[in-house]
Amino acid sequence: MNRNKRRAVWSWALYDWANSAYATTVMAGFFPVFFKQYWAVNLSASESTFWLGLSNAGAGLLIALLAPVLGAIADQAGLKKRMLLSFTILGVLMTAALFLVSGGQWLLAIFIYAFGAIGFSGANVFYDALIVDVAEHEKLDWVSALGYAVGYIGGGILFAVNVLATLHPDWFLLADKAEAVRWSFISVALWWALFTLPLVSFVHEQGEAESVYWLQAANSGFSQFRATFHHLRGLKRIWLFLLAYFLYIDGVNTVARMAVDYGLALGFDSSVLITALLMTQFIAFPSALAMGWIGERWSVKGTILVSLAVYSAVCIWSATMQHASDFYWLAAAIGLVMGGVQALSRSMYARMVPKDQAGEFFGFFNMLGKFAAVMGPALMGVASMASGSARFSILVIVVLFVAGGVILYRVDESE
Repeated sequence: MNRNKRRAVWSWALYDWANSAYATTVMAGFFPVFFKQYWAVNLSASESTFWLGLSNAGAGLLIALLAPVLGAIADQAGLKKRMLLSFTILGVLMTAALFLVSGGQWLLAIFIYAFGAIGFSGANVFYDALIVDVAEHEKLDWVSALGYAVGYIGGGILFAVNVLATLHPDWFLLADKAEAVRWSFISVALWWALFTLPLVSFVHEQGEAESVYWLQAANSGFSQFRATFHHLRGLKRIWLFLLAYFLYIDGVNTVARMAVDYGLALGFDSSVLITALLMTQFIAFPSALAMGWIGERWSVKGTILVSLAVYSAVCIWSATMQHASDFYWLAAAIGLVMGGVQALSRSMYARMVPKDQAGEFFGFFNMLGKFAAVMGPALMGVASMASGSARFSILVIVVLFVAGGVILYRVDESE
């Protein structure tokens, strides 16, 4: 790999370092708690949960529906990089704007958060698609794993600093915990913007247009989208992979989103859960790189299947855990395979799609990712209500991993 190609790869990967700060500090960490305890203090717990869920669902649904079409337009006009930057600017500005929202202004907070989530999710569509412009075909696994790895460590570092600031605001010359959380939103916006600059400078999209005729690009994009959607039925290994991915990534996302709630239901202290979340981030950093290396030298599909088996074992084990130390071990096990599943799924898909239609095909890929974590939580809720046991609810997630793994096994890698 020559110097310019290496620089492009690392610049592309640093975008994951950049936007993972939003995923950890804002989406997974502070916003849900701060929304309930600061902005929505006048709402009941059920009302605040409803509005938070509605904003997440609305943002995710909008991007899911638009992603394939926007991807097709970007492919036709060479706009993947420009669209990534447009969504990034939206996300950065909305994240910084959260600093300005005063206590009790829950409607303004949820409005700004929804547009920030649209910026984050929309940018990821084109970030994923750009992998075919920076990575050689034989290096897709390693490059994809590199992106996730640096994302875990980057997001984890800033999240750890922000958690420390909330625990000891006086160390950072801040008045209290609320001020620390508000400044954390500024830190995420700056971090996201700063580490996007290498991608701006050193990642060059193949076929990038110097001037854009938007109406013509939109017409071509819609035409291409309709044609691809019509012919997708004949692309057996692609739709088979997408079906498998939809099932098992639903399980992966459900574990990530429901782990804290599950731990609280079992009576574990919130400090244990935050520590476990940080553990997962830092363990996933070297593990993602290692899984990329294994997939490159052995079998991408085989490595994903082994990872899904580990996820299934973790779900079964978690139904029996009794102590905080068990939760730490489970967090470590998830950290070992989480990055590998995500990175190798992306690189395996990148091998299968036409390079000149990567934006559109990754639009379908990200669309399914946005609809994921729908069946899993629903299955957990039904199982919990039917059995009266939170422990039994986690076992139903195994169905998603097994079903996804069986379908993935039928996808021909070598075709």
